[in-house]
Amino acid sequence: MAQQKGFFDEDFRLEKISKQGDPLRKLDEFIDWEMFRPILEKAFRKEAKGPGGRPPFDYVMMFKILVLQRLYNLSDAQMQFHILDRLSFMRFLSLQINDIVPDEKTIWHFRETLTKKGKIEVLFEKFRSFLMDQGVIAQSGNIVDASFVEAPKQRNSREENEEIKNGKTPEDWRDSKKSQKDTDAKWTTKGGNRYYGYKNHIKACKKTKLIKTYGVTDASVHDSQILEELLEEEDSHHEIYGDAAYSGNPIKDVLDTKNIRSRIHEKGYRNKPLTEKQKAKNKKKSKVRARVEHIFGFIHNSMNGSMVRSIGKARAEGIIGLMNLTYNMNRFIQLQRT
Repeated sequence: MAQQKGFFDEDFRLEKISKQGDPLRKLDEFIDWEMFRPILEKAFRKEAKGPGGRPPFDYVMMFKILVLQRLYNLSDAQMQFHILDRLSFMRFLSLQINDIVPDEKTIWHFRETLTKKGKIEVLFEKFRSFLMDQGVIAQSGNIVDASFVEAPKQRNSREENEEIKNGKTPEDWRDSKKSQKDTDAKWTTKGGNRYYGYKNHIKACKKTKLIKTYGVTDASVHDSQILEELLEEEDSHHEIYGDAAYSGNPIKDVLDTKNIRSRIHEKGYRNKPLTEKQKAKNKKKSKVRARVEHIFGFIHNSMNGSMVRSIGKARAEGIIGLMNLTYNMNRFIQLQRT
C-alpha cells in the first residue's frame, strides 16, 4: 500500500542512495569545481553583455552537466531527461525538484561555445595543473597509446565516399545535407574489424595512469604520426612505453633528439622475425605498457563507451577532451581512496 508523501521523503531517498555508494558524491567531495569558474566566465563574458543579460544557468553547474554526460555517455536529450528523472543528478548539480532544468538545446549551446573558443583544452589543462600542484602526477615515465572513438556511420554512395576521401564535398549535397554529414571522420581497419570515426591519442603517467596530454585525429591516422605532438620538455630523460605501432627509425630519432629513453616494443617483419631475446624484452615492457589499457577499459566500461554523436572534427575534439578530463577526475578520486 502506498504511503502518504512526506516533507522529507526526497532527503530520505537521497540518504539511501548515498549509502548504496553514489559516485557523484565522491566527485563533489574531492573536486573543487570553483577552480573552473574563471575559465567558464571568460568564455561567456562577451555573450553576457547582450540584450538578454546573463544566461539563466550557473556556468559551473552547466560544466558539471557536461562531465555527467561523459561519465554516463548520454546525448543532450538523454541528459535533460536524466536530470529530471534522477535525484542523484539533481543533488550533484545543486538543483531542487522545482528548479528549471536546462533543456537539450541549452546544453548543446554551452558545449558548442566552449568548443569554438578552445576552452575544453584549457579546462583539461587547468585540472592537470591542479593534479601537479597536488603532487599526484609523477615524473616517472609515460605510456602512449590510441583508441578508436566511433561516430555515427554515414550512408554515402561509393562515388561520394571517393570525393570525401580526396578532400572534396559532393557537389549535389545541399546545405541542409552537408550539416548532417561528417566529412572529417574516416574509416579504418584493425585486427580485421572496421571502424568509423576518430582516434583518441593519449600520453599517460605510467605510475598513476592519469592522462597528461592527448590529441584527436580521424580514425585512419596511424598512431605514430601524432606521437611528437604528445611529447613535452618535461619528458626528457624519462622513459616512454608504447606498442609496436610506435616502432621504427623516425620515432627513434624523435625520442633520441628529445633525450627520451625508448621502451617501445620491437616489431618483427617478414623474413626477419623477432628473436627470443627481443620477445623477452617486449614481454618485460608489456608489464608497464599494459597499464594504459586500464584507462581505455574504464572509458569503455565504467563510462559506457567512447563515441561521438556530433558532426565534424572540432566538435569531436571537444567531446573527446571532456571524456579525457572526466576520466582524470575519476582516476584522481580512485587515487585518493587508495
